[in-house]
Amino acid sequence: MVEKKGLLARVFGRQGSSCCSIQIEEIPEGENQTANSCCCCGVSAPGSPGNTPGQELETSPATWDSQRTIDIEFLYLDLDACTRCRGTGRNLEEALNEVAGVLQATGINVNLKKIHVQSEEQALALGFVSSPTIRIDGRDIQLDVRESLCESCGDLCGEDVDCRVWVYQGKEYTEAPKGMIIEAILKHVYGGGMEAPAERKAPKELPDNLKRFFAAKRKKEENTAGSKGKQSAEDCCCGISPLSRCCD
Repeated sequence: MVEKKGLLARVFGRQGSSCCSIQIEEIPEGENQTANSCCCCGVSAPGSPGNTPGQELETSPATWDSQRTIDIEFLYLDLDACTRCRGTGRNLEEALNEVAGVLQATGINVNLKKIHVQSEEQALALGFVSSPTIRIDGRDIQLDVRESLCESCGDLCGEDVDCRVWVYQGKEYTEAPKGMIIEAILKHVYGGGMEAPAERKAPKELPDNLKRFFAAKRKKEENTAGSKGKQSAEDCCCGISPLSRCCD
């Protein structure tokens, strides 16, 4: 049997790791609004009101605060229709499960924030330029932004939209590969990347691609709302308005 070498090999060779060094926050709208906090295995996070007897985490709140922590952000446009966002989110969680034991053994905690970007204003405030995006302590794991036509997002908003293409080991992927995510985390933690989080600089304006997405999505939502209102009027006996006297 060929001996595995290198840090990645030692990670994959580790068995029986615990996922409880990872805390997840789902933020549907706005950076500071937290819909849910839990660890990667679905148990409530340290100090959260959802903890019940028998569900305590191995890492106590006091221990958590005293250890080093990295912040990982997963920013996306849609998790219902977009296959690229769904696949990248799934690969991110699988990657964290792979490295959780190593991180916990060396005293590293992870805060994973899942941020649903729903407006141009929110995208600007977050410095969000391409979907999906993964950041470690404020730094994009792939600075080179490449995109290609995303059919699922096009169906979502009714307009041609490009989503991110990930380049890893000379190949292009429509979902961030698990190996790429693991490598980025380990390089950041063990390759001297534990300095202060990067200062976020909000772009002056959004890329045309995101402008087109939000405009098309807004128009589609307005058309859908208008169609429902028209149908409601047509459903009354006179075809005018449900409030009309002729409907008595």
